[in-house]
Amino acid sequence: MRCREELATPMLCRTEYKMVELKARADDLGQVRRKTLSLGAHHVDTIRQTDTYFKVPKGRLKLREVNGRDVAELVYYEREDIVGPKRSSVFILEIEKPTIFKSLLKKILETQTIVVKQREIYRYKGTQIHLDVVEKLGSFVEFERKVSSNVKTLNEDRQVLNDLLERLEIQRAKLEKLSYSDLAQNHNRK
Repeated sequence: MRCREELATPMLCRTEYKMVELKARADDLGQVRRKTLSLGAHHVDTIRQTDTYFKVPKGRLKLREVNGRDVAELVYYEREDIVGPKRSSVFILEIEKPTIFKSLLKKILETQTIVVKQREIYRYKGTQIHLDVVEKLGSFVEFERKVSSNVKTLNEDRQVLNDLLERLEIQRAKLEKLSYSDLAQNHNRK
């Protein structure tokens, strides 16, 4: 992988970026999938992810593991908790052989919640579209788009997500402001 060659340590790859994202509940993922493909979106992968969220004083921290892969991602992010396109700052460390690292994290930090999901990933004109089936929570569609810090382009990127929402005929009433970790915590409290 290109990242490992660039860093002094072969165990870690660092990535940092800003993005806008949007999440909505989906009643019929089959219908959303058909509409996504009819736009000309390209299917990238279908994966099963386990995100272990840890309690931190600010933002969100999760260890993302993907079934069948020996590499995990430690993801720290800060984002707005609003309905509609949200700004996020994301920092990712790629970790080889994460089992030891995960056990260390669990000794240092309290586990907040665990989110397990089946994710289909599509790309469409610079936007990643995720069709997610999240255990205990249901089905969701999520859009992610990397952005610059420029306010004008940020607003344009937000509009791209809003337009995509309309093109896929997803009702605004289905928009979700909470993260999967927040939704899982709320579900576990019931």
